[in-house]
Amino acid sequence: MNTSIQHRPSQGTRRWLAMAALAGSLAVLAGCAHQSASSSVYTYGQAQREQIVRLGTVEAVRHVTIQNERTSGAGTLAGGALGGVAGSTIGGGSGRVLAAIGGGLLGAMAGDAVEHQMGKSAGLEITVRLDNGETRVIAQEADVPLSVGQRVRVISGGGPARVTPM
Repeated sequence: MNTSIQHRPSQGTRRWLAMAALAGSLAVLAGCAHQSASSSVYTYGQAQREQIVRLGTVEAVRHVTIQNERTSGAGTLAGGALGGVAGSTIGGGSGRVLAAIGGGLLGAMAGDAVEHQMGKSAGLEITVRLDNGETRVIAQEADVPLSVGQRVRVISGGGPARVTPM
């Protein structure tokens, strides 16, 4: 005689689990969004290093999109987990298993798309004619307004090159 009691999570418990998975997913994604291509941001390793400064004039400015080279995979994992939990609340028996698998796949695809979109930022491709006659092109985040004819500093060495207004 089997005296074990099967406990099925209530609808409220499943909703709570789905909300917890969503909150965890958002926390994971927020933790991945720390890269910057700003002329105003230095990493700890770039601070207190001597750099070369060259003066020049902006010849052209073009709007570009700066994209992270690769995703961390956190969006895919978090989306898959959230989709699986959400899918498991649908149907019963083998239908529930299929819904969980389908939800996990759709959630993973959605999570990857969200992470990919979060890895984009507005940028500028800046062409600078240096005072020595050389031309340089540098792409950076569009957080500092620059315009054609503007005098700028091109800072390089010890990290990425940066264009900053004079």
